[in-house]
Amino acid sequence: MKLTPALVALGLVAGLGCSRLDPAATAARPAPAPAPAVQPDPDQPPPVPPNPADVGKDAEPLPDVPKADPKSEVKPLLPDKTLLLETRPDKTRRVLLTSEVCLREGLLEVFLCKRNTKEHESILRTAVDARMIHAALLAAGAKPGSPVQFVNPKTGEEDYKPASGDKIKVLVHYKKGGKLHTHPAQEWITDLKTKKPMAHEWVFAGSRLFKDPDNPNAPPYYTANNGEVIAISNFPDSMLDLPVPVSRDNAELNFVAATEKIPPLLSKVWVILEPVAEKKK
Repeated sequence: MKLTPALVALGLVAGLGCSRLDPAATAARPAPAPAPAVQPDPDQPPPVPPNPADVGKDAEPLPDVPKADPKSEVKPLLPDKTLLLETRPDKTRRVLLTSEVCLREGLLEVFLCKRNTKEHESILRTAVDARMIHAALLAAGAKPGSPVQFVNPKTGEEDYKPASGDKIKVLVHYKKGGKLHTHPAQEWITDLKTKKPMAHEWVFAGSRLFKDPDNPNAPPYYTANNGEVIAISNFPDSMLDLPVPVSRDNAELNFVAATEKIPPLLSKVWVILEPVAEKKK
């Protein structure tokens, strides 16, 4: 069967359960007491914001499509070819999407956001609708789990449950200094506690659908489009999330951008999403 955007959209509808329409199932965490602001290091000069006229001057172009195997079949899922499905000769699949660098330094809550949402705390942004990325992951064989839970929907009491779902390997493919690079996305994220790249892996939480009660005829809204396409801090709206507690409170953020490894602002980057097959017991 030929995979078309229409079929992908049908896959999305099949892959998101009705429970995602219940906002209580992923209720927001109770507001914590105000945390003290993060104080700058007195021994370090304050960061100098880039001159708007200089932003993008050194941006690297988008490399050619990074096929895992020369014999792979690559199908565009959108007319502008910003979202691709690659099928290897062994029939395993992975998803490729285009993005660009929007942040190179500072604290992080998100790795990949939807354009015009969370660029102030995300390394990459994409114009691709997160619903279509979700559907492409379904077509690649990934199974979504559930977003993070902070509150028990039945009791209203705090009850943390981490995000679940199939593990997704996230790679970046880009040019820097004229050379091609491909490596795990974690290498762009530094853990402030260990001073090493982030060790956690992402899972396909699957975000949720919101039905507007004031507009019942409108299609449900896929809430990862709020910004959390690939999250680092835990969010109920995340499509991909970390299955461990990661605070989103400013005073407790533990991950920063590895500036020296990231190409210039507005550089084009392929993000590669590869479902990780479960090991047979």
